Amino acid sequence: MGGDLRGPDPAVRAPDPARGGRYGTPGTLTVESCVRVGRGRYDCEGTFTPDGGGPALTVSAPGDLEAGDRVTAQLAPEGDRAVVAGTRGVLTTLTLPFLSIGMFGFLPYVVLYWLPRSTRRQLRKAVIAGCVLTAVSVVGVTIGLIATYSV
Repeated sequence: MGGDLRGPDPAVRAPDPARGGRYGTPGTLTVESCVRVGRGRYDCEGTFTPDGGGPALTVSAPGDLEAGDRVTAQLAPEGDRAVVAGTRGVLTTLTLPFLSIGMFGFLPYVVLYWLPRSTRRQLRKAVIAGCVLTAVSVVGVTIGLIATYSV
C-alpha cells in the first residue's frame, strides 16, 4: 500500500551507492549462469561492472541472454538487476507496444461495422488503416525480436 499518504512503501528500495552505483549507471553485464525455471523461461544472474569504476555487482540478468554473454547494460531502479542498454535495449522494450498496435489495428473497423450510420467509404478507410497498422506492427515486432535474440 504505497499509494496512500502514510509515506513511501517500504518494499521499494532506494538505490544503494555502496553497492556500486545509482540506478541508470551504465556498465557491462557478463551473464554467469542461467537456470531453467519453466517452459521457455530462465532465471539468469551475472556480474555488472560500472563504466565509471567501482565494485562489480552480482545482479539478476534478462532471461533472454545466455551464460557467457557480455552486453552493454545499466542498473535498473531497484539496483539488483541490470537491463540491456543502447539500441538493442530500446528495440527489445518496444516489441510489446508494437504488438499492441497490431492487436488493435482493426478495432476502428469493428466499431464502424456495427454502427448503423457507417458508410462503405468509412469502412474502406478503416480497413486500410488497419492494414497499415498491422504492417507497422509486424515490422516493429520482427525488429524487436531480432534485437532481443541477437548478440
